[in-house]
Amino acid sequence: MSFAELTRNSYQRGVSPQQWLGLCKLLVQQQDIGVGVDVSAAISNTILELYRLYPADPTLREYLQLALSDGLLSNAVFVSTFIRAARDPELQNGSTLDMLCRLALNTHYTSGLSPVGSIIPLADSQVSVLSKVQDALALLRIAHSLPHSNFHHLILSASELAILLLSCVSDVSQVTTAQAMIYLGDANDILHSLRLSPELRQVLEGFVLSLSLLMGDDAKAVRDAQMLHTMQLTMGKNDVLGANVETDTITCGLLLQSLVACRTSDFGAGSDLESVAVITGTLRWTSWAPNVFCTQLLVAALTCVAQSSAKDDHDSSLSLWRAFVVGRLPRLLFALGKSLEPHGTTEADWRAAMHAALSSLSQRSDLLAQCDAVAQQGRGHDSSLDNNTPQRSLIREFIQQLLAVGIIEYAFAVTMNPMMVNDPTTRLQTEAFEHGCSLEAYLDSKLTLDSSPEDTLLLLEKIRQEPGSHHCFADVVQKRFTSHSTSLDLEHLSHLTRTLYNHDFALDILSLHLKISYLICDALEIISEYDCETVGDPQTAVSHLGDIVLFAEMVLAKFRISSPIIKDGKMYRTELLRCTSRVYQVDELSQEHKTAFAIWFKAIFDSSSEGIDDALFRTTKPQILLQISATLFSQAALARQEGRIDNDTLQTGMSYFLGPLLRWTLVGVIHAMLFEIGHRALVAPFHLAIVQAILCSSCCPLVVRRLCSPSCLRLLSSRRIQAFSVTPFLDISVIRATCFQTLGVKKDPSCKALEDYQISPATRWMDFPKQEIHEALALARRHKAPRIDVTRCLTATSPSKFLNLLWSELSVASSLGEMETCRRLATFVLAVPRQLSSAPPLLPVFMYNVLPSLIAAIDKQQATEKGMNTQLLVTIISSALTAALHTEWAVQTVCEEKRFVLGQPSATVARRLAIDLRAQKNSSSTSATILQRLGSSPAFVTNFPVFVM
Repeated sequence: MSFAELTRNSYQRGVSPQQWLGLCKLLVQQQDIGVGVDVSAAISNTILELYRLYPADPTLREYLQLALSDGLLSNAVFVSTFIRAARDPELQNGSTLDMLCRLALNTHYTSGLSPVGSIIPLADSQVSVLSKVQDALALLRIAHSLPHSNFHHLILSASELAILLLSCVSDVSQVTTAQAMIYLGDANDILHSLRLSPELRQVLEGFVLSLSLLMGDDAKAVRDAQMLHTMQLTMGKNDVLGANVETDTITCGLLLQSLVACRTSDFGAGSDLESVAVITGTLRWTSWAPNVFCTQLLVAALTCVAQSSAKDDHDSSLSLWRAFVVGRLPRLLFALGKSLEPHGTTEADWRAAMHAALSSLSQRSDLLAQCDAVAQQGRGHDSSLDNNTPQRSLIREFIQQLLAVGIIEYAFAVTMNPMMVNDPTTRLQTEAFEHGCSLEAYLDSKLTLDSSPEDTLLLLEKIRQEPGSHHCFADVVQKRFTSHSTSLDLEHLSHLTRTLYNHDFALDILSLHLKISYLICDALEIISEYDCETVGDPQTAVSHLGDIVLFAEMVLAKFRISSPIIKDGKMYRTELLRCTSRVYQVDELSQEHKTAFAIWFKAIFDSSSEGIDDALFRTTKPQILLQISATLFSQAALARQEGRIDNDTLQTGMSYFLGPLLRWTLVGVIHAMLFEIGHRALVAPFHLAIVQAILCSSCCPLVVRRLCSPSCLRLLSSRRIQAFSVTPFLDISVIRATCFQTLGVKKDPSCKALEDYQISPATRWMDFPKQEIHEALALARRHKAPRIDVTRCLTATSPSKFLNLLWSELSVASSLGEMETCRRLATFVLAVPRQLSSAPPLLPVFMYNVLPSLIAAIDKQQATEKGMNTQLLVTIISSALTAALHTEWAVQTVCEEKRFVLGQPSATVARRLAIDLRAQKNSSSTSATILQRLGSSPAFVTNFPVFVM
């Protein structure tokens, strides 16, 4: 039995402190070990872990006090473990921290020893002492952040402890200048941001003076050396490129929001090399040292989590952000470190940068508390969670994954969170261990045909709750999908795709870890080429193929994939699945489609027909059946309206499509009916009855309802449609209620709740880009992580109009003193690569089309306004071009391919801009000023020599 187990069991079974102490001594004798650091650390860490569950417990205090007075627990070890553990948000209870702090102080005061030897071991190096000083300052910051109470005096206790530890600092010459800069920054921050006692302020000012004398004039040189990039590009600061202050979360916030929101695009989180290239380009553009960049990136990531929502059902951005931050970001950071190694950043450098970033992050107790509060709120909404499952803090999960991928050291992870020593494995890891296999092999064994739907659902819920398993899950799915597609094993592929489209978050997991559009390519190849002519059981084969169709439709709709997909040099067009709602005139059909239409219409909507059989499926390719289904129903509705078929015949025909054989065609059918209803309104009563019969049937697959309900609700919001009278076959309120239930909207269907799902009027839709820019600026002002969906903005307006709108909003913001925010937002819009097939590159559009008109307008402005807008233009031009240059370099080096992801090379854009400005400088004072300021920036001219004056 270990000391940790003995202590935990003794406390939980009510063993008195004296009895516990006796048992500990007996264990020391039995194991024939001396009372040393290991025993002290085990006891201290275990009791601190128990304090997390039992705040300010007096019995635990007696355990500690007795162990300290007896010598079983060294006060120096207790102080070290306590001040490090205090960084854990789960331990940050004012009464608990004050009790522990006061216990350490009283033990020191009663010992009669000096601080060195009492709270610091005699053999401790000055580097170790300074590390403990940093922990003590973090405790002081935490004390000031916690609510004030008359029942404890944590600030006073933490101040006393800090003074004692600072008194142990005797020689700062042992630390490097880089370390001294970190300590100096912490101390200065404390001096300027907190109300300190005169005694602590005096000691702290002396500490700051010692560090300043150590660094002398070398501090700036060290900082610049850290920022030096191996590529021969100059990245100047404090000139036209911008101030590049190192307290910015806007840049990294925009970057992370884009990676997650556009995760299925070429440069989203699901693309390994491309997403790393975008991060690398951002790192080099900001000219931040690696530790600063990592700090800003982690702060921005947790800020995104803190501002996410924890709604129920299918709309929890918290779950998505937790999956990204814990499950995906550590792997991207590992890949980023590897990509930097050929350019001078060693593995040790990158690990040190991550250590420094995490140390800085641990001091943001306010941000960590916000993340845990949102997580707790989400836990309350999540009915799938076991109430007995202990809650794990987000930062703790994050550190575990950083440790798992190997970019931080175990010893550092334990110092960040001592509770990780006794951290239990996750449920999935435990189950995999019990089966004697790896996690990936265990997941692979569970995603089989032998698993019941209930067991599969339970497994997927476990995976959802454990982001550390997401990468393994994505690997298993990708391997299975590729294997089954290659071998045309429709039975197993059908089971896999049905599993995925029935569990929405499983698709989110895949989209974060792999290019899910590549799975669509495999599906499209099967759907377009499959033929049942030689299949033994064509009806079973078609039903299996149907699951693949529904999976592909779900992915295309969920992630708004509409453009062609290029995989291994081959282009895959998605029209086959996106245009299934098209209704053809019979004359428009090819001969093959026309023959199939006639045969199927007679088999389904002819009362004298014997129905469908194997021969029908053998003579019709599934692709053709998918393409003619909407036309079949359109003609059936018309025939019913004209009296050529009766209602029973129509209902019988629909029943075929509600079975597993043909229900995979229903998405196109329903959308076709909705389209015709929208155009014909009261002239199409049977079309709406068909929609109700299919959508409200218990046999209608949930995935079909989910894909069709938003369009259906938008149509039902029309006053023309609401004019339909209730009949035995038609009741709009029933359709509406079904759609609301499918989408998880907990509103009374009879109330006016349709505005959430209806298409906004044209004027409101055109206002979307303006609202998006306003919200991004508002989030930046509140020190949140801003977001702007540029691709969606460009669906509402043209690129030139969007950029003019962006300029007008940034011009107003810059006049309010927000120049730096404007620079970073504009640079993101212009210089971050996007899916070229979805959004045109905006940098050439801005420089060639928008900039000339802006310059002409500025020429006519008054002096003050003219000066401000000219400065904003110079800032945007220089920053965007520099960012574009670094992005091009990053894509070329990381992805190992030369492609111009921003439309044109930055050098080409700069050359043409220089030519245009020189041509206009005599007639335009603004052009002359821009040219002069760009040419007078050494950093900019080094990158773009064409501007040499």
